[in-house]
This record gives sequence, C-alpha cells and structure tokens, in this order.
Amino acid sequence: MDAGTTTIAPEVLLTIARLTTLRVEGVSRLSTVPAGVNRLIKRGYGEGVHININDNNVSADIHVILESDVNIRDTSRCIQGDVARAISEMVGMDVGYINIHVDDIDYPEVVSA
Repeated sequence: MDAGTTTIAPEVLLTIARLTTLRVEGVSRLSTVPAGVNRLIKRGYGEGVHININDNNVSADIHVILESDVNIRDTSRCIQGDVARAISEMVGMDVGYINIHVDDIDYPEVVSA
C-alpha cells in the first residue's frame, strides 16, 4: 500500500517562523519585508518573514524590531535556534540559513513634563 505524500504550504512555514520569533524574549514585533517585484510574484512572503524552499530545505529571512534593553547578538541567535528547531521538529524539513535582520529598536517614549 502506498502511504501517499504530505505537502506543506509555504504559509504554514511562515506561521511557524513568525509565531516562534514573536515568542523570543526581547522581540518587540516583526518588521515588514522590503517590497519588491518578487514579492508580488512568489509565494513564501509574509509580514516580517521571507521563506525560501529548495527541495526539502527551508531557509528564512526574518525582519524584527527588538526591545531596547536586549543584547542584539544573543537575541538574534535565540531567534535563529528557535525557528530552526521549530521548523525541523514540526514539519521534519531540513533548515538551511535563518538570517535575522534587525530593522529597528523600540525605545520607550520619553514623556516631557
């Protein structure tokens, strides 16, 4: 008996990457992926995340805005590890690169008297 196949929609990978990133301590929110012609044509784009699938290998570019009181390098590495682990464990696909783009820092607003 043929077991059949399982197909994972790119949107599923986007959701996994997006929600995993937002759970990392120090991440304020996702930034927007820079606009371009490819974004209008290709699938695999979502708010703050671009997913590239090649064979059974998933790679991602994640655009974040971090809180002001975090170590950028440590937070970025945490995002990379958590997203790679989530994709690998949840869908069983190999993970290539996870690029983190820190687009801004959220500083608390200063209220003047």
